[in-house]
Amino acid sequence: MAHFGHGSATPTEVEDPRQVARNTRLGLWLFAVYCLIYGGFVVINAFYPSIMTWNVLGVTLAIVYGFGLILAAFVLALVYAWGCQRPVRGGEGPQ
Repeated sequence: MAHFGHGSATPTEVEDPRQVARNTRLGLWLFAVYCLIYGGFVVINAFYPSIMTWNVLGVTLAIVYGFGLILAAFVLALVYAWGCQRPVRGGEGPQ
């Protein structure tokens, strides 16, 4: 029986090490930004819980901050997806 190999039907993707390095750097920066936002939420809840009872936009700050965390994660994911699609310029990153 000829040609019944079970290999991949698509060619293997070739990754540019410069693009992988840039995407990794971008991901780590965005992760650090989200950690700061989430860290603020944790610090407020741990040390100043009465602040979370403040009324903001008709609901408590805890609700607004919680939805803000979800929205921030979504926005940062979109920024990461956009940033990873940009082509790598000639002199950027390790060779």
